[in-house]
Amino acid sequence: IEMGRRIRVQRKGRGSIFQAHTTGRRGAPMLRTIDAGEKKGYVKGVVREIMHDKGRGAPLVKVQYRDMRKFGKSDELMVAVEGMYVGQPIYSGKKAELHVGNVMPIGQVPEGTYVANIEAKVGDRGVLARTSGTYATVISHNTDTNRTRIRLPSGDKKVVVSTCRAMIGIIAGGGRTDKPMLKAGNAFYKYKAKRN
Repeated sequence: IEMGRRIRVQRKGRGSIFQAHTTGRRGAPMLRTIDAGEKKGYVKGVVREIMHDKGRGAPLVKVQYRDMRKFGKSDELMVAVEGMYVGQPIYSGKKAELHVGNVMPIGQVPEGTYVANIEAKVGDRGVLARTSGTYATVISHNTDTNRTRIRLPSGDKKVVVSTCRAMIGIIAGGGRTDKPMLKAGNAFYKYKAKRN
């Protein structure tokens, strides 16, 4: 005879009502896949659209790049930083300039710069400092070991490889938590997009 009951974590594995609510989600925002163009020089893209993503505080941008493998263009979805606008050129690569929205190796960024959407491992396309209004600060570079020390939004310090890429700037949508909910109905609709 089985005693007790199955706890919620166990029930979630079956699916059914415990499925991710993805209606209205735009897709996974990431930096573009690293290639020879980024490693040696830079690749130019253009911001085509700024959009809201359901269940996410920060807005997203659609950046259009020239496809490096075949004729045509490819769209990349990224988390927006403050100051981005439609039609803005975005440069990704080793030789990109230090400008808001550009993506470059964190080892090329001067100390004290605010960066976001940082790679924890080379080529993982950005996993650190991605929520609205957050940023990480570049603290120091160690050229001997090819490592860079950053301060994360939590205050923790982390050492990453200097060739990991980061976007210059602060993630857009800051101040979202300053506005009070005021009533339970607002919280209901907020979490309806995130419910699970």
